[in-house]
Amino acid sequence: MAAILEVKDLCKTYVIEKRQNNVLKNVNFTVEEGEMVAIMGPSGSGKSTLLYAVSGMDTPTSGHVLFDGKDITKLSANQLAEIRLNKMGFIFQQMYMMKNLTILDNIALPALENKADRAGKAEKMKRAEELMRKLSIIEVADNDINEVSGGQLQRACICRSMVNKPKLLFADEPTGALNRTASGEVMEELAKLNGEGTTIMMVTHDAKVAARCKRVLYIVDGNIKGEYLSGGDSTAENERRLNNWLLDLGW
Repeated sequence: MAAILEVKDLCKTYVIEKRQNNVLKNVNFTVEEGEMVAIMGPSGSGKSTLLYAVSGMDTPTSGHVLFDGKDITKLSANQLAEIRLNKMGFIFQQMYMMKNLTILDNIALPALENKADRAGKAEKMKRAEELMRKLSIIEVADNDINEVSGGQLQRACICRSMVNKPKLLFADEPTGALNRTASGEVMEELAKLNGEGTTIMMVTHDAKVAARCKRVLYIVDGNIKGEYLSGGDSTAENERRLNNWLLDLGW
């Protein structure tokens, strides 16, 4: 299986009041096509910084990030923006959407803004509607964003992240703002997308969420300290084994 993401000696340093804060320290890992990988670690360990650096939303201090064979650390801001729009999808804990647009229009917006996609507006709107049907929220297509539940809104964000058919989906605490039921529903949809071939890399603090992933990377003080591979166990058994592994690492 080919690697879609290769991270080599990645460092990120912030200077605050003339003092260096080394958030990421020579991080190395690979994500294969079709994987679902979780990044876990204590607060302040560098999880979100890592996600932002490898997705091109933040500039690393040094190192290399090869996405789909191209070193994105060498690209201009405009080139990075094009790759993020055309080949990456993003889901965040805070579910940002345009207040003056319906749920359907919010989902279709990235496709309508994608000039590299030669499909017409009607085809792009149909694609957005099909995603809403797949994630069982087509009934709220014409609703405003304040007229849906948190779980429905996060599933709408997943639809929006998928509308340009990304090669890699990044998620930063995608269930962090949801209750347990809605969290389970969202993870079920992400697992389905992964089963259909979408590569997913997510940051989470929730072992129940991470247990749905095929691999977990544990980061502490900017370094990856361990790697967990799920077996063919049930989700419950995998969660139990993952929790034991996390406890051994000091979780």
